[in-house]
Amino acid sequence: MYAKRAKEIFDTEIHELEKLRNSIDATFDKVVEVLYHCQGKVVMMGIGKTGIIAHKMAASFASTGTPSIFVNAAEAVHGDLGMINANDVAILVSNSGATNEILSIIDPLHRLGCTIVAMTGNLESTLAQRADHALSIHVDTEACPLGLAPTTSTTATLLMGDALMICLMEMHKFKAENFGLYHPGGALGRQLLGRVSKCMTTDVPRVQVDSIFKDVVSEITDKHLGMTMVYDQTCCVGIITDGDVRRAILKYNDVQITAADIMTPSYKHITKDALLSDALATMDKHNITTLAVTEDAESQDIIGIISIHHIIDFQS
Repeated sequence: MYAKRAKEIFDTEIHELEKLRNSIDATFDKVVEVLYHCQGKVVMMGIGKTGIIAHKMAASFASTGTPSIFVNAAEAVHGDLGMINANDVAILVSNSGATNEILSIIDPLHRLGCTIVAMTGNLESTLAQRADHALSIHVDTEACPLGLAPTTSTTATLLMGDALMICLMEMHKFKAENFGLYHPGGALGRQLLGRVSKCMTTDVPRVQVDSIFKDVVSEITDKHLGMTMVYDQTCCVGIITDGDVRRAILKYNDVQITAADIMTPSYKHITKDALLSDALATMDKHNITTLAVTEDAESQDIIGIISIHHIIDFQS
């Protein structure tokens, strides 16, 4: 019974969001340009439940390369306007566009000289008419059966904020490394900020091209990485993995085969200063669990090995 009702609520919100999506026009482009060229910071302002959404928007903007703060509209007229200056862009969030606390700060913001962007469900409202730019977050139906609790409208506001944030991320060419700088705590920060050199092993498994099969298996077993690099004297010429060993057992009757017989000449590698997120992406793309590590992009010398297990241990 409840599962069925939950799906109906999802359907209601999704339907309204699709209508909002289809209504997005050139105004959105203008707002993104205004925010991108902002010489100060983006100030998100709201009150009540829309204020909570505005607070989240400010946090998302700030963590993805667009300086942003949240100011409670009710506190703004009691001194918090001092945090705003002429170089800032103020985004005022009000579904009705008639919230008294929001309307009361329009004149002071104009006097400060900052640009005002309205996010409202009513483009005919006082807020929309007095703002420099107005983005519609209009929905016809709240998921709340009484039509009183902000539900669909707050979801629409959140999604519009996400759309602005992601467009700005892309315009700023914001990368995983930048994100990590703003998220140094927790596993996510360690993953994004961490460098390959921080968790690779320098004890590189290695055999020579003429090493016999027994010695290859021994080296793979001893180093616990499920692979070994293959060298011709001092030059790395290939890799042998656990899978290569298993396939060799099925293919060859002669256990006197050498490393050269079963190695893969090409192997994936990464530089020691690469991000761990890049190492994970490479492993995932090629369906492998280890990467050879070089000093830099030009070097062919293997200075270490990084495995998926090293990264997992680093994150934990």
